[in-house]
Amino acid sequence: MALDIFRDELAATASSLARAGSGLLAADESTGTIGKRFASIGVENSESHRCAYRSLLASSEGLSEAISGVILYEETLFQHSVDAAGRPGPPIVELFQAQGIVPGIKLDQGVEPLPGGLPGESWCTGLKGLLERAARAHAHGARFAKWRAVLTISSGGAPSELAVRENAWGLARYARTVQEVGLVPIVEPEILMDGDHDIETTAAVQEWVLRSVYAALGLHGVFLEGTLLKPSLTLPGRACPQAPSPEQAAAYTLRTLERTVPSAVPAVLFLSGGLSEEEASLYLNAINQAAPSAPWHLGFSFGRALQHSCLKHWSGRDRAAGQAALLARARANGQAARGAYVPGSEPSDDAPLFEANYRY
Repeated sequence: MALDIFRDELAATASSLARAGSGLLAADESTGTIGKRFASIGVENSESHRCAYRSLLASSEGLSEAISGVILYEETLFQHSVDAAGRPGPPIVELFQAQGIVPGIKLDQGVEPLPGGLPGESWCTGLKGLLERAARAHAHGARFAKWRAVLTISSGGAPSELAVRENAWGLARYARTVQEVGLVPIVEPEILMDGDHDIETTAAVQEWVLRSVYAALGLHGVFLEGTLLKPSLTLPGRACPQAPSPEQAAAYTLRTLERTVPSAVPAVLFLSGGLSEEEASLYLNAINQAAPSAPWHLGFSFGRALQHSCLKHWSGRDRAAGQAALLARARANGQAARGAYVPGSEPSDDAPLFEANYRY
């Protein structure tokens, strides 16, 4: 099996991404999604602006102290950087590598409505041609991959058994495929925060989803020591009137993981799911304070919760200000990944980042 050739490499990559006090920068926004982010700061969504912004991220000195890997959009993996004056530089991927940050690649091609599913349910596309795209990404320096499945909880009965099975199967097929060419798969079964359901409901659904995912991974012969899990935090729906404290959310999240995730998995890297920058750090900090001896590294894979302030301070003009904001949130989350974050000790923008029915 081709996977056998890469077992040692996969385990080594996963271990490096699971470094204590670290997490991932999710900078894999599609062209359309980053266009929405740019519109909020009055910046045109052009290739040159996307290059300038992602060059800012890659050249942030000291980022590797808290960031072990970066998830890139395909455009960025093959893009050359520019410096603060707009002069051409080395490939963006090489700037990250020079800092010791492992490059990864988003390989899913977005979600589509699930035929036969309940209203709002989806499946993740991109399996056709995946092996070739993964091999090309590996040849250009990527060492891990990302694939986002999306599930919803609704009063209408979602998620349906069809949606859970379809998304678990798709994640497993993707994971096995990319391991065949040496990429560590991030397995991401996101449960959206939309709805008014309570935290017990989320916990029950999440346990069902994660059990289904790991059963499918087993059937596909996925090498667990060469994988990473990127789950939602166990939280109630955003419209639920009973909001848990970080400590309560941590207890439910850890219970969910302990019941479902094999200890062979090196790291659980939480997505922020629309939490504000400070909220994401506080929840992550509470989880690590409650589980200092967990069998997995409990880190982060944040996009909006790492980049919101950065984008605002950059605004297409001020690279230094954008980098300072990025580094502040990276430090905050690096400390939270050790359970050592002091609330409010790093600057943040507490604007709500929740987007209903989030797609990208």
